[in-house]
Amino acid sequence: MSWLTEIDLSGPQGTADIIVEPSVKDLGGFRVRRALPSIKRRMVGPFIFLDHMGPARFERDEGMDVRPHPHIGLATVTYLVEGSIFHRDTLGSAQDIVPGDINWMTAGRGIAHSERSSPESRRQARQMQGIQSWVGLPKAMEEAEPGFFHHPGSTLPVLTDKGVHLRVIAGTAYGAASPVQVYSHTLYVDAQLHAGAALPLPKEHAERSVYVLSGDIEIAGEVFGPCRLLIFRPNDQITIRALADARFIIAGGEPLDGPRHIWWNFVSSSKERIEQAKADWARGKFGLVPHDEVEFIPLPG
Repeated sequence: MSWLTEIDLSGPQGTADIIVEPSVKDLGGFRVRRALPSIKRRMVGPFIFLDHMGPARFERDEGMDVRPHPHIGLATVTYLVEGSIFHRDTLGSAQDIVPGDINWMTAGRGIAHSERSSPESRRQARQMQGIQSWVGLPKAMEEAEPGFFHHPGSTLPVLTDKGVHLRVIAGTAYGAASPVQVYSHTLYVDAQLHAGAALPLPKEHAERSVYVLSGDIEIAGEVFGPCRLLIFRPNDQITIRALADARFIIAGGEPLDGPRHIWWNFVSSSKERIEQAKADWARGKFGLVPHDEVEFIPLPG
């Protein structure tokens, strides 16, 4: 018996409780859709920030250029479905990110990084699309030592069955566990469904959401298209059916241990700590990103 067949699909079906239409922002020369935080919902599980980058097309010699900038109190998580990004940070990390890989950067007490298109990738026209999220850290980890962790796509669990293809990016889902170190119960899955296939969401996670990347999906008779974040009530049974070939991200998990303040790229349970981070960046205390020392994003006025 397959893993998908073993999931109980009986009982009343729920649908989206909150529907978020992302706002559009500019990021390093191309647009992104920001689904979290929104006026309708600040966080889902530990996810405090969710950006859909692209889909965008870069012509030859064009690319993404996000200059060095700082973070505290969170982990940045980068996952691509098209294109590539070259990551550098103040720890000396230098890593090309390609589709299926996951980059997890724990900012903790403070780190700065840049995200650019590599010189090699700029030699030809290409598509770019992916998800960048921020995962809030528990209060006990907010001042942890910064760290950078790269996991190739080949190391992440993949589940396939009945027109369903899943990659468990981080945390646990459907009996599989990602090797990525997380600091709270986390749900983060890349789901691809062929037309007509169905997938129930895991019920063991306290909070769950779906961001539709492509295709149309149906949930309890309601149809949802791309570029929408759907947030569900805890414990509702949710089954997603693909009306056409569809791809979506499942994100959620255990809520953080208390509210968080967000200012620019800083996240903390303490407003005073954010004020300190502002001063530290203005005074150059985060350090330089090796091989990307000339440019930086100044503190917003």
